[in-house]
Amino acid sequence: MTSPTPGLSRRDIPPATVARLPVYHRVLGQFDDAGVTTVSSEELAHACGVSSAKLRKDLSHLGSYGTRGVGYDVRFLAYQISRELGLTQPWGVVIVGAGNLGQALVAYRGFASRGFAVVGVVDASPALVGSPVGIDDVRVQSLDRLEHVIAAADARIGVIAVPAEAAQDVADRLVAAGIRSILNFAPVVLSVPADVEVRKVDLAVELQILAFHEQRREDNAAPVAPRLLNRRLSTTMNRYEHVALEEASNA
Repeated sequence: MTSPTPGLSRRDIPPATVARLPVYHRVLGQFDDAGVTTVSSEELAHACGVSSAKLRKDLSHLGSYGTRGVGYDVRFLAYQISRELGLTQPWGVVIVGAGNLGQALVAYRGFASRGFAVVGVVDASPALVGSPVGIDDVRVQSLDRLEHVIAAADARIGVIAVPAEAAQDVADRLVAAGIRSILNFAPVVLSVPADVEVRKVDLAVELQILAFHEQRREDNAAPVAPRLLNRRLSTTMNRYEHVALEEASNA
């Protein structure tokens, strides 16, 4: 159910590396904004939350852009990553769903600075059709015009921000209209052709994961055992956490 990311088809880059490239790109942008012109692999890795060895291995898939003893040119490396990610050209995005989530996505200024342009917003509610959303006052169009909006604006990415029960039908229409990259915010697993890439954002799941970690912190802090047993338990948990972090960083 995956397809090559635009700009990456000519290189055999591992999916885990592709997932980290946007992080490197964002951090390099922060360095550039701060006036930093060169950065070592250790500094960049620390800022990105990975090991320097992993960062160097990831960047080796792109080519040799670092200078021994000097580091990386911040702007040049950021450009190379953006080129590999396909961000040197704008990508049209159509958002299906103009509720609170859809409106927040339209208003998000980070899209434009990263090479994405919201070229259309559609919704099934007659009450929302024609209303302006976002800072640029994008007008909501009827869901009936979805295919027309995609064709007219040459949209390449579809964002699903509708209730779960409507998500599959929306996905089917996006695919039929030629969309091959979908970002899904609906809490449902979509069935799509093999050449369609779907990235799922489940906010409830992310909150549940955070709740798990909060609960574990409370459990570890509760005085339910003798001091020695607590110390041993703490040591054991620290070891498990260390292993878990290593596994996560190697994923």
